[in-house]
Amino acid sequence: MKYDFTSIIDRRGKDALAVDNIGRKVWGNEPDAPQEGFDAIPMWVADMNFATSPAVTDAIIERTKHPLFGYFFPSDAYFDAIIRWQTKRNSYQGLKREYIGYENGVHGCVTSAVETLSAPGDKILIHSPVYVGFAGDVEGLGRTSVYSPLKLDENGIWHMDYEDMDAKLKAHNIHLAIFCSPHNPAGRVWERWELEKAMEVYAANECYVISDEIWADVTYTGHQHIPTLMVNDWAKEHTVAIYAPSKTFNLAGLIGSYHVIYNKYLRDRVGSCGYATHYNEMNVLSMHALLGAYSEAGAEWTNELLQVLEGNCKYAYEHIRDHYDGVTAAMPQGTYMIFLDCTEWCGKHGKSLDELVKAGWDVGVGWQDGRRFQGPCHIRMNLASPFSRVQEAFDRLDKHVFRV
Repeated sequence: MKYDFTSIIDRRGKDALAVDNIGRKVWGNEPDAPQEGFDAIPMWVADMNFATSPAVTDAIIERTKHPLFGYFFPSDAYFDAIIRWQTKRNSYQGLKREYIGYENGVHGCVTSAVETLSAPGDKILIHSPVYVGFAGDVEGLGRTSVYSPLKLDENGIWHMDYEDMDAKLKAHNIHLAIFCSPHNPAGRVWERWELEKAMEVYAANECYVISDEIWADVTYTGHQHIPTLMVNDWAKEHTVAIYAPSKTFNLAGLIGSYHVIYNKYLRDRVGSCGYATHYNEMNVLSMHALLGAYSEAGAEWTNELLQVLEGNCKYAYEHIRDHYDGVTAAMPQGTYMIFLDCTEWCGKHGKSLDELVKAGWDVGVGWQDGRRFQGPCHIRMNLASPFSRVQEAFDRLDKHVFRV
């Protein structure tokens, strides 16, 4: 490969939540740091243990050569880069500059849209397992989450339950849903027919959709992300879609997301809510990072990254399937997260999920308690590390955790 996805980079002391906060009880339930003799392999928070694309760092370095960093507006090049990227990689049609709005983060846009499209006390539909941040966004604004569980079929593929969605929308008079595409933590890349059926359900219940598509660029062989806005005319007029280069290029620490909203009424309402707080002020280096990421060189780097990530996911899925009797997981079609169902294993061996999670952390495998994602006996693992580190993590699990 042209780019380096094998070097192990020491992130300690380099402003890395994934490493520096191990053992600090960030969210109140993380186990302690690894036992003596084991270094930490961060496999919890969703960032990558790879260096970002050189196109990104080159763009940032070039901008820092100019010594002034005063007030500014996003450049034409910024919007042009987004339009080119989304049109080429995700088959957007008719995307215009006025449909794009800067957001400091996906959560900021989600909360702006929730405040705009619902009232305190309203219920909002979300699929489970669920990205943990959505629940916080909803509950923190005085709304209530209503979960529609995804279902695993006989082939281990997650699907939406359209009848359950429709029933809950009707029973609770819900008119707003938060949708995740590709889905975290299930790793599903929704097919067009699935999206069409979901939009039929939402349309029949006059339900607006907030579509988190931050993982849009991380999809694997045979799977293609389809923007919710592009599903049909109804979706185009009733969807707030949110993107960021952060998952693809490991740029979360630079801050910088953006929404795509075709409907002017929605665009005005969501935009005014976010801008009124004065939090949506772009960092100039964030803008240049996106310009580097969404360049031809950035696309080339992304294509190689996907090969590495897909290989890691395939290895992890097959290892779990072949070696951990009582643990099940779906092969990710996108994202670099895998969601382990440990219900049967814990039952067979008389272990609680707390004990299992701690056993992994004790030997440096920093995986994540899946109960935060509405998985009752589940664990989420981040596989975005050099392959040697993924192998090392599973070797430790073999020897010290799942060996009983």
